[in-house]
Amino acid sequence: MVSREHKRASLHDKLQLLRSITNSHALSKTSIIIDASKYIAELKQKVERLNQEIACVRNVVEENPLPVVTVETLKKGFLINVFSEKRCPGLLVSILEAFEELGLDVMEARASCTDMFRLEAVGGENQIKSLDAQVVKQAVLQAIKSCSEGSEQE
Repeated sequence: MVSREHKRASLHDKLQLLRSITNSHALSKTSIIIDASKYIAELKQKVERLNQEIACVRNVVEENPLPVVTVETLKKGFLINVFSEKRCPGLLVSILEAFEELGLDVMEARASCTDMFRLEAVGGENQIKSLDAQVVKQAVLQAIKSCSEGSEQE
């Protein structure tokens, strides 16, 4: 009898954990499990989309070994993407210092340095100076060049 109650409590706890992980508002066991399976399907789609992005980026890098920098103007700031096959120590720091010199505040950023260097950043400009996308792109390319030259000399 105690064992059955313990199992029931354990199952209830696990369902509540599953419910919280999947952001489900369902109350019944069946609905929680259905929501969890939908959540898993969404995660699989995200993984597939990210794998496609990675394959696309690898193709771009293989076709163009130079760093690829794109800067898109947003309402208040810029979306900056950097792809580079070269990995030099301090590249992220160099790029962030370039942002700082431009008066660009990084609002959100994602960086990866596994097979290649990748940075996606959303920067909002301080109202000190007015910037355009080309100025930001040139500053990032200069930071990459400086970092590459510094690592080649060592």
